[in-house]
Amino acid sequence: MEENEFVPKSFDPALDVWTRLSETKKPIIMYGMGDGAEKILAVMEKYGIEPADFMASDEFVRGHSFKGHRVKKLSEIEELYDDFIVVICFGTAIPEVMENIMRISEKYETVAPDVPVIGDGLFDGDYISDHEFEIMTLKTLLADDQSRECLDMLMKYRITGDIGILRECESPREEMIDILNINTNETYVDLGAYDGDTIEEFLKLTNKQFQRIYALEPDRRSFTKLRRRLYYISANLLVAKNAAAWSSNTKLMFYNKAGRSSSFTDNISERTKGRGYETEAVSVDSLLSGKPATLIKYDVEGSEREALLGSEQTIKMYKPRLIVSLYHRVEDLIELPLLIHELNPNYKMFLRHHPYIPAWDTDLYCL
Repeated sequence: MEENEFVPKSFDPALDVWTRLSETKKPIIMYGMGDGAEKILAVMEKYGIEPADFMASDEFVRGHSFKGHRVKKLSEIEELYDDFIVVICFGTAIPEVMENIMRISEKYETVAPDVPVIGDGLFDGDYISDHEFEIMTLKTLLADDQSRECLDMLMKYRITGDIGILRECESPREEMIDILNINTNETYVDLGAYDGDTIEEFLKLTNKQFQRIYALEPDRRSFTKLRRRLYYISANLLVAKNAAAWSSNTKLMFYNKAGRSSSFTDNISERTKGRGYETEAVSVDSLLSGKPATLIKYDVEGSEREALLGSEQTIKMYKPRLIVSLYHRVEDLIELPLLIHELNPNYKMFLRHHPYIPAWDTDLYCL
């Protein structure tokens, strides 16, 4: 084993972000509100960690309160405390916001704890120890040193919450184009097509030259926007369905949240609140009916495993290039690449993290 490889048993528990927060004498300042803060606070509560205050960017304060605290500006926090730890509780890929976070981190200790977008559990030292064999197996399957280094740094970031480590493993999104070699003869399947934005990116790359596009989007409002946005593509070239990607053809309960963060739920309370509704779910294999695909994107808010299983025959028979999100669930970073290898061991797999805090834009490219 090379010295620079990440060895789970050598991990220092004192570097764990939750241990750091539970042992600090500094006031803990939560930066951000909403779902991200709720999830981080839930973990903090289990560790007996109490936040001292909440802050937001100046333009978002506007008299907000959260968890009984008035949300303050950074300047107000600085007047109250000589020193403190900042806990990032939101996600962003906006360069100006990311740079502002880095400026704060230069002045104050700053962490961005990793909590799953969907599901429970933590990617912590225990998780790594329990999955040491799978991690080492994955390292042997990744196609280049950059992928292996990215995996090491992502694991270290997830445990430490150190945004400096996260930013060190960033690579520009444009690198995807070089890896995938997208051309003008593609049959593209967009799973989690949202409002059609990623299809428009595909159209720009191909100068609107392609064989066919298949799009699945379960959210009704996003699907309506997709249809309006792509109105100019004829029905024989764009097969768009208001449906989820799944392992089989079925019906699922869909929980509608703002933006891209919608997901499936068995939570009865969500149904009674009117936020959950039944939606169609289909497998890629049934969608294609035995026809080939050359490129498939999986960004389905935690349903990637099910969607991959529903693509089994297509993956085995045609080996389409794959773009797979690896950040929604705790287990995705390790388990999804291993599943793809199981479905078709002939893939070359490249792991990349594109600029985002926390590690939400982490993708696997399979050729």
